[in-house]
Amino acid sequence: MPLISVGLYPLGSCTMKHNPRLNEKLARLPGLGDIHPLQPLSTVQGALKLMDELAHWLKTLTGMPAVALSPKAGAHGELCGLMTIRAALDQRGEDRSIILAPDSAHGTNPASAALCGYKVKSIAVTDGGRVDLAALKAAIGPDVAAVMVTNPNTCGLFERDVIAIADAIHAAGGYFYCDGANFNAIVGKVRPGDLGVDAMHINLHKTFSTPHGGGGPGAGPVVLSDALAPFAPVPYVVHGDNGFELVEHRADDAGNCGRLTAFHGQMGMNIRALAFMMSHGADGLAQVAADSVLNANYIMASLKDVMTASFDGPCMHECLFDDRFLADTGVTTLDFAKALIDEGYHPMTMYFPLVVHGAMLIEPTESESKQSLDRFIGSLRHLVAEAKAGNGTLFSGAPYLAPLKRLDETLAARKPVLRWTESE
Repeated sequence: MPLISVGLYPLGSCTMKHNPRLNEKLARLPGLGDIHPLQPLSTVQGALKLMDELAHWLKTLTGMPAVALSPKAGAHGELCGLMTIRAALDQRGEDRSIILAPDSAHGTNPASAALCGYKVKSIAVTDGGRVDLAALKAAIGPDVAAVMVTNPNTCGLFERDVIAIADAIHAAGGYFYCDGANFNAIVGKVRPGDLGVDAMHINLHKTFSTPHGGGGPGAGPVVLSDALAPFAPVPYVVHGDNGFELVEHRADDAGNCGRLTAFHGQMGMNIRALAFMMSHGADGLAQVAADSVLNANYIMASLKDVMTASFDGPCMHECLFDDRFLADTGVTTLDFAKALIDEGYHPMTMYFPLVVHGAMLIEPTESESKQSLDRFIGSLRHLVAEAKAGNGTLFSGAPYLAPLKRLDETLAARKPVLRWTESE
């Protein structure tokens, strides 16, 4: 049985850990698990209806009028959103070249902007872990195409100035891209469209329980505002005279951002996500957000007397600690995380976000019970006590109980061994 089925998985940021078996059963149903994208549309009407239903609920939950289902990952969704922004600016005859990305945003944001041909300008965060609104406003000018804000951000905090950020970029003629990787913290509670968002990708694995990791499969649908909806990529599902149809091209193709993938996106992920939505309903999804936030705050409140929380006040879906509690112990964040493996847990996210020194980012998600959380908290408190008692050997060689011991990471980076033989 996978570890994910029997214990808490504390990795933070944008990783969902709960993959219901119901989802897997539905994704394998005849007529869904064995269809092919080149089948005649008349033979896949149920699949097209499913895509249309998923699109409807994604638009409803976000308060956005359009959605593109084809992006195959969160970063692919970022690229999609930026391409629609570029297409909109091209139609206006404007050649803006700069994207603003706060230090609290996901690391893929500047990478996606650069891939789309933009220059990226970083915006500092305040001591409270949120976007420095004054610095952002000072950086906005006629050459800025968009601002990319992760909300809730990678510090596990909601950006309280989000509407002011949207107003500022819109006043300058730019667009507001929201990284929606952490939508699970606000789904059913807040509609990003009401906050002034123009484009936002949604990681189906994060908020709607589809599998993630190991290189895929992924899915990153992008919801779009009225201003960007005309530039959405093809294909997309419409109601035609003879049932559901796929729009593969449009009369105004010169104005939209074209096609992002060969076919229609990750159908298996669409099925799983819709199954999760339907099994929870509107009230259940709101409870997902509430429990995600509750569990993260329970961990933070239970540990902040022995570990150092990076920011004051409550967090959202994940809690962030730094390495100040390890001062003078000789134990590093890496040591602490490796020792957690011997406690039976995958390590939390380490050294991210970069705005916090020695960061330890923990996200329990909504699916963990209080009993599960208490066991995890107990393990962390035990490790803290051992570190402060000077038991350095517990950490320096950890993990001791895992099949693979600690690697020489410097040597592995400089002289990677990419092929294994039995003699080795």
